[in-house]
Amino acid sequence: MTAPGAVRPVNAAIGAARLGLLVNVGMTAVKLVAGLVGHSYALVADAAESAFDLFGSLAVWTGVRIADRNATEEYPFGFGKAEALAGASVALLLLIASLGIAVASVHEIRTPHHAPAPWTLAVLAAVIIIKQLMSGFVQRVARREGSTALAAEAQHHRSDALTSGTAFIGIAVALAGGPGWESADDWAALVAAAIIAWNGVSLLRTAVADLMDRIAAPDVVQGIRQAAERVEDVRAVEKLAVRRAGRGYWVDIHVQADAVMSLELAHVLSGKVKGAIRASTPQVLGVLVHMEPHVPGHAPSS
Repeated sequence: MTAPGAVRPVNAAIGAARLGLLVNVGMTAVKLVAGLVGHSYALVADAAESAFDLFGSLAVWTGVRIADRNATEEYPFGFGKAEALAGASVALLLLIASLGIAVASVHEIRTPHHAPAPWTLAVLAAVIIIKQLMSGFVQRVARREGSTALAAEAQHHRSDALTSGTAFIGIAVALAGGPGWESADDWAALVAAAIIAWNGVSLLRTAVADLMDRIAAPDVVQGIRQAAERVEDVRAVEKLAVRRAGRGYWVDIHVQADAVMSLELAHVLSGKVKGAIRASTPQVLGVLVHMEPHVPGHAPSS
């Protein structure tokens, strides 16, 4: 058995976060060099966004590692909230990056400069393909593992692909338009900043919701409710609260049973309810069952 507080063996979530970190290191270096040599501010802005991605990927990797620790006496509910904190960190980094890129884009629009080099389009095309593949891969792992932080990381990769696509369009317009159209590259960077900001706000809302213990998705709650109601001798589910913690859920449920049932039998029934819930939803980390007397004709509260 793994000791309390110890990190479990490396799993798919940690592996995906680590891969994302390595990819972002490579993408940042490639885009920065290509942008500086190829006279493309949109590509330099994209590199700046990727540099923030590095910190975001590091935050995700750290959050997933911490969240994977077993509960301790000091933290009896585990470390799952570390994933939400990591997701919020990624979101804040996106917002900071979008502001910096927007300010620099406006400056570049007002400053005459050389047109981008044509070969920068090939660099961006490769970046878009790699980032789209990474986004799909990380999203699949996030869904399988139920990881909030990895879902944010997948969105981050998709955001990077979108900004690179915007840069591609801007450079293409600047090259096709010829003299006088050089600023199209900078306008593309400004649009990219808006996309980054939008994704940052979306990710921040999700992370904050998890940190504030918003109730889990309706399908998860309904599945848990039905599992409890199917247990023999359960007359009704009076109350049900399900909150997310990283890749798992904590359940607080009020179950109604016959008022004449002995304390011993009620205890046994509560154990059956816990088992049924965990069997139906393996991501459940813990269940607190409150036994209530069933009153015929009295509708249970939600």
